[in-house]
Amino acid sequence: MKDWNVVVTIFQDGFRRARRALQELGTVDVSPYYNVLVMKVEDPLAALEAIERMTEQSPALYDAISRTAPAMHCFEFESTEDFHNKAKSVLRDWSPRLAGRSFHARLHRRGAHHDLTTPDVERFLDDTALAVTREIGAPAKLSFVDPDAVVVVDTVDDRAGIALWTRDDLTKHRLLRPD
Repeated sequence: MKDWNVVVTIFQDGFRRARRALQELGTVDVSPYYNVLVMKVEDPLAALEAIERMTEQSPALYDAISRTAPAMHCFEFESTEDFHNKAKSVLRDWSPRLAGRSFHARLHRRGAHHDLTTPDVERFLDDTALAVTREIGAPAKLSFVDPDAVVVVDTVDDRAGIALWTRDDLTKHRLLRPD
């Protein structure tokens, strides 16, 4: 499935159980990567909340799902430069939400079709967010200890999903696990 908007990673031995349960929420497909499912749902945040309710009702499902990553924005990219341009556009849109706050960025990369490397992309995202918040006169600051927000990017081959989670979101949603 090329048009996913949620990535779900699975713990060992929980693949079938998770895939079967998640099909109630939308289209679920196997990615080419070990223990990684992709989903297409109408509302990614509502899907996260539904998955969390399902795991509360079924501890075995909670034991199967390692992480759920709903995307606020998704985009296809053809090169590292294309990825950078599209990610920068999203971060520019989010600059008011990051203004004056502490944050850091995380990348969960699957696929080696481009020269995206995790440290380089995370540094690019951090530097870009710092720059766009400076431009609006309310600079953000980088923090890896209890930040106000985390920018999270998941890639599966040539598609990226990006989300911005606040400290409250991370406290409320136990399956986000961005770090």
